[in-house]
Amino acid sequence: MEDITLGSLLDVIGELFSDEISIAVSNTKEYVYYRPSKRVDLKISVGDPVKEGTIAYKALDSRQKVSEFINRDVFGIPYHGMSVPFMHNGELEGCVTAIYPALTDGKSVVTLKTTDGWLPIPFSKVIYIEAKDKKTHVYSEVASGTHKYTLQEFEYLLPKDSFIRCHRSFIVNVNHIQMIYPDTHSTFLLSMDNGEQVPVSQSYSSYFRKLLGF
Repeated sequence: MEDITLGSLLDVIGELFSDEISIAVSNTKEYVYYRPSKRVDLKISVGDPVKEGTIAYKALDSRQKVSEFINRDVFGIPYHGMSVPFMHNGELEGCVTAIYPALTDGKSVVTLKTTDGWLPIPFSKVIYIEAKDKKTHVYSEVASGTHKYTLQEFEYLLPKDSFIRCHRSFIVNVNHIQMIYPDTHSTFLLSMDNGEQVPVSQSYSSYFRKLLGF
């Protein structure tokens, strides 16, 4: 027990939380630990300073728990979070921050670039999204086209109750999955209702199973 490190202890504690939550720990000036999640990664590195405008900065400054939405101006992506400062012998020592993916900002369509122009597609009609040939391709019930957003940006835009990242190159709308087939090495193949198949990679398979409950 004497050899346990802060990092290993926090890794274990992190396993108790949802796969959608990232965890950051800082002292009063810089981050000393960071564990990203599948759904939101602020690309924090140990040793990075606690930036003004972040939830961690606000918690340290106020010495109180802070919970709010932070826009993309700080880390390049929007997020929700909660930060709680901790004390020792009455002195402020740092804070622990839980980082959640931002919910959709009110948009309800994905606007595709097609050969004829731009076509708004309701979220519900989007079947899956694929990163291929340095472009983001969106496949829907109505049409297919490209979009300027990356898959990571789509993860924060799309409603998380319907869309799941299942592969480094794919996001799927679970409402369009017809069947889930086992594949090699603990992976799966998704049969979508447009006749296409989408892979679930090994790195996302346990997360995918947990979210769909099987």
